Amino acid sequence: MMDMHCHLDLYPDPFEVAKQCDEKRLYVLSVTTTPKAWDGTNRLATGYKRIQTALGLHPQLAHQRANELELFDSLLPDAKYVGEIGLDGGKCYKEHWNIQLKVFRHIIKQVHNAGGRIMTIHSRACAGLLLDELEGIEGIPILHWFTGTKTELKRALAMGCWFSVGPAMMETKRGKELVSNIPKDRVLIETDGPFAKAKGLPIMPWEAGEVSHSLAEIWGTSSLEVDEILICNLKRLIANNESC
Repeated sequence: MMDMHCHLDLYPDPFEVAKQCDEKRLYVLSVTTTPKAWDGTNRLATGYKRIQTALGLHPQLAHQRANELELFDSLLPDAKYVGEIGLDGGKCYKEHWNIQLKVFRHIIKQVHNAGGRIMTIHSRACAGLLLDELEGIEGIPILHWFTGTKTELKRALAMGCWFSVGPAMMETKRGKELVSNIPKDRVLIETDGPFAKAKGLPIMPWEAGEVSHSLAEIWGTSSLEVDEILICNLKRLIANNESC
């Protein structure tokens, strides 16, 4: 199975978590929040071919870490995946909107010029504005924990976006409703651990599969069939990324 968006380096014992992910044969996309975190996070994947590291600069940190864009540029050639990147329209971060936008535009321009990458993207409270920025950009966007409107969802689908959904998202009625409108072949699963929690505890990467039960209910099929669809989606996504 898979976890297509987790902060592996931020678990209390990340090397042990990485080891368990490998033992459980999980495909993990380990995202970074700053370019300076790349080297340390990438070391967690050493020897584990199913753990991939994404190069990112989180929008909530853009106002503090914009000076790391030059480092981002230097690391991009070695990164097959980019994330966590994006924009955050939440009230706590609106005052930093201009610098967020500057950072995001710089990153996606670099990705475009590099021929595209799989990008795992944060779009809280600003999906429409974020999609405006992604128009014409080379690469494969995965909108992580998407919370936009149905209209924004339709637009994102038309643009070729994918969506990663996790246990926390599926706990809400609105989250389930959004997922029910996403085509099966655009769905991946994630945890957003250790930030996302279940029963007060951080969700572990191997718990992403718990979403299968909810997806089975939404899709009117078995959990086994859901797992087969998700694995097929992952293989197709990786194949598409190789062509970028």
